[in-house]
Amino acid sequence: MKVWLALGAVLLAQPALTSHASAESTRAVVELFTSQGCSSCPPADAVLAELSRQPGMIALSFPVDYWDYLGWKDTLAQGAFTARQKGYAKVRSDWQVYTPQMIVNGSQSCVGSDRARIEDSIRTATAGLAALPVNVAATETDGTITVSVNEAAESVTPQKADVWVLPVLRSHMVSINRGENRGRAITYVNVVRAMNRVGEWNGGTAQYKVPVSLARKDADSYVVLLQTADGTRPGAILGATKGPGL
Repeated sequence: MKVWLALGAVLLAQPALTSHASAESTRAVVELFTSQGCSSCPPADAVLAELSRQPGMIALSFPVDYWDYLGWKDTLAQGAFTARQKGYAKVRSDWQVYTPQMIVNGSQSCVGSDRARIEDSIRTATAGLAALPVNVAATETDGTITVSVNEAAESVTPQKADVWVLPVLRSHMVSINRGENRGRAITYVNVVRAMNRVGEWNGGTAQYKVPVSLARKDADSYVVLLQTADGTRPGAILGATKGPGL
C-alpha cells in the first residue's frame, strides 16, 4: 500500500418523454482512489470490478496523479481527483491520503484491497438504510438528461447539497511500460473522466437539465451524485444514480 500524508487541497426542467430511465435504488457509492504507478493497486482494481456488479452499488475509479514521478505517468489520472481525495482527508482530519483507498458514501475510509474492511465500511455507511436517503433519477431524451431529485417528506437529511454529473468510462485496458507495474496490462472499470457540478439542491423536489454530450464526454456512461460539501471538502453522499450500462 502506498501512503502519502501531505495535504494540498439549477437549471429547472420539465419532464420529457423518456428514452432511458434509471430505476434501481442505490444504497452505496464506493470510490476507489488508484494509480497505474502503484503496485498495490491492481488487487483493489479487481475488487472494485466485483463491487460494480453488486445490486444497489455504484463503484467508481478515481485515478490520482501523485505517483507519476516514479517512472510512469498515469494515463487516466487527473489532479481534480487527487484534490477530491485530499478533501476527504481534511474532513476526516486523519491526514491519510494513499493508494489504494476506498471511500464509501463519502464518509467511510478503508484500504481498497481489504475485502473484510470494505464490507465493514459498507455495513457502517448503510446501517439501517435500504437505500440512500434522497431519491435521484435520470432520464434521457433528445440529447438531454433530466436529473430529478425527490426528498421523502419524512426525511431529516441536510437541506443543501451539490448535484454532480460524472462521465464514466465503463472499461479501459492500459498496458503499462514503466514503473512498479511495468509489463502489466490492467483493465480499469467505471473510470471517472470529469466532475461537472450542474446545480445546487436545497431540499424538496427539483430537476436539472444536462446535455448528454457533457455527461458522456470522453466516456460511454455517467453517474449522478447528490453530495454535501464544506467549501471544497466533499461530504456525505445523499443520493446517486447511474446511466445505462453501469
